[in-house]
Amino acid sequence: MNLFGKKNYISLEQRTENRKPERRMKSKEPSIPDGMWIKCNTCKNIIYKKEVTEYKLCPSCDAHFRMSPKERIAITCDEGSFEEFDATMHPKNPMEYPDYDKIIEKAQKKAEITEGVVTGRCKIHGVDVVMAIMDSHFMMGSMGSVVGEKVTRAVEYATKEELPIIIFTTSGGARMQEGIISLMQMAKVSEALARHDEAGLLYITVLTDPTTGGVTASFAMLGDIILAEPKALIGFAGQRVIQGTIHQKLPEGFQRAEFQQENGFVDRIVHREKLRDELGSILKLHCGN
Repeated sequence: MNLFGKKNYISLEQRTENRKPERRMKSKEPSIPDGMWIKCNTCKNIIYKKEVTEYKLCPSCDAHFRMSPKERIAITCDEGSFEEFDATMHPKNPMEYPDYDKIIEKAQKKAEITEGVVTGRCKIHGVDVVMAIMDSHFMMGSMGSVVGEKVTRAVEYATKEELPIIIFTTSGGARMQEGIISLMQMAKVSEALARHDEAGLLYITVLTDPTTGGVTASFAMLGDIILAEPKALIGFAGQRVIQGTIHQKLPEGFQRAEFQQENGFVDRIVHREKLRDELGSILKLHCGN
């Protein structure tokens, strides 16, 4: 064995040259642009965004994704019939909550609306109706002073014009940044709806995922007819709070729309693709011309 035989040396230049093809290979790897794929929280599948239709349904398990008011209007109202109320109403900071203005500004950019509800007048299958659509993308649809005021004004307009009203609910509850001012909206909206009911007018609620907290405890459950989307979470307190209080295991599907229908809190569960026709039939039946 020759320990002093010739050795093969590799220069730094050769090493660099050998690595260049690897770098070129890496640069040729395909990059996936942001926003092309979404994950379904129900079936956990990764879905190509273009497979999701205007109804925002999971193509794998038919889960109902959350919608913006703009998307909801497009699939519910007669084309071009929606006239918005109070579009420029902005929230203030009644409790002087730190950086509340920045929180609101961030929510406005995310949801592309000024507050957590859009209200207006439209037609559904030719029938005039007032609508309020809450938006989960705006601070989880929390109910602040502006949300309460806009819904109250919409109800009062419906009462004055002798029109039915539909409210699409979605909310995490009262907005903590506005304290008692937020909680007051429960009574204010409920009182307006009581006057609407005394006038003999129709009120329909459509419970979407999630409808919880003070909204559930007030106007969400006051509808003459209460509809819900499949598997929507509907309740007041959270499941962990309830389970921790009663020290019992909760039933399967507790607080989901199907459970609430079985126990008499919901009149009917309607698939989103059939909801416009369902609302149109109810309106024509109750309101005639």
